[in-house]
Amino acid sequence: MKLNWFTRKGIIYRPITVMGWVILATAAAYAIFTFIDIDSRSHSVSDTMINFVFNLLLIGLIYTIIAYFTEGKVDSVD
Repeated sequence: MKLNWFTRKGIIYRPITVMGWVILATAAAYAIFTFIDIDSRSHSVSDTMINFVFNLLLIGLIYTIIAYFTEGKVDSVD
């Protein structure tokens, strides 16, 4: 079964199905939750940003891996 949940536009993966949008919304909600959690325990803005950027990179990496393996590839005509 071929999964076509995302399409690639440059370096960005755009969701094209409902499941793709669910994955994007889940990633965004988790990023917001992570930011609020880190911000509640930090003492300064720089402390919040240093800890959040690493988590945001991990969330983006996982999203990109999922999108890469479920990307709808276009067959080229030679």
